[in-house]
Amino acid sequence: MTRTSLKIAGLTSAAAMLAGLAAVPAAAQTEGSWTGPYFGGRIGYGVNPGGDGAETVEFDTGLDGTFGDTVRTGAGADAFSTGFCGGGAAGPRNNGCTGDRDGVEWAVHAGYDYQLGSNFVVGLVGEYGRSTVRDRVTAFSTTPASYTLERRLRDNAAIRARAGFTFADTLVYGTGGGAWGKIRNRFTTTNGANAFTNNGNDNAYGYQYGGGLEHRVSDGFSIGVQYLRTSLKDDDFRVRTARGTAPATNPFILVNPNGTDFRRSGDRFNTESLHVTASFRL
Repeated sequence: MTRTSLKIAGLTSAAAMLAGLAAVPAAAQTEGSWTGPYFGGRIGYGVNPGGDGAETVEFDTGLDGTFGDTVRTGAGADAFSTGFCGGGAAGPRNNGCTGDRDGVEWAVHAGYDYQLGSNFVVGLVGEYGRSTVRDRVTAFSTTPASYTLERRLRDNAAIRARAGFTFADTLVYGTGGGAWGKIRNRFTTTNGANAFTNNGNDNAYGYQYGGGLEHRVSDGFSIGVQYLRTSLKDDDFRVRTARGTAPATNPFILVNPNGTDFRRSGDRFNTESLHVTASFRL
């Protein structure tokens, strides 16, 4: 099993245990309507599901906005023939990489549910939260040097619809809607000769979907578990490499003396997460 699948399996086991505990008092509860507003929060763990081997770094040597160029040395060789990895650099050459960083996520939420008939519920929920998930990609040059682009999902928000069925005081639901995230970008390199600038942080927009189970412990309080997948369009980050103190034969300035632009090949920041939830119902 992969690193991500192992973590998701562990989280799923924890969720199953919580769901079992939530079901214990069900027999003692009196079934009531889910109609009304609620507020609360969630906390859990998020992972980057894309794996650590697929992404690369793309180059625009002519600074014409077209990526996919090969950075070549004065002798015509590929300056990045050493390769890429979907993680952080463990050294100046491609002798190993550190993986992406998974981490804790939390959010606060507020919403409204409306019960239709005896057991169908629809609703709308808004959330604002924080995440610590990081996604990195590294290019290795033959110099040798490493060039790592890192993005971190920090502030994030979503507005989702949800719909599901009730079984006594337990609601099983699906949810989906629009999402926003503040992406914190960072660039690091072992190249001390060239000069580097970047265009900073991004606002990324996309979608979020998932499902969950919510159990009403009392008329005014419920607990649950929830799975979410978030996909944000993130393709704006650029790193400009200029000459700096490098010689005139430097590969980054052979095509255009003003330098070369970097970008990552993956244009979406995807996360999967599992949380425990708690809500106060009014």
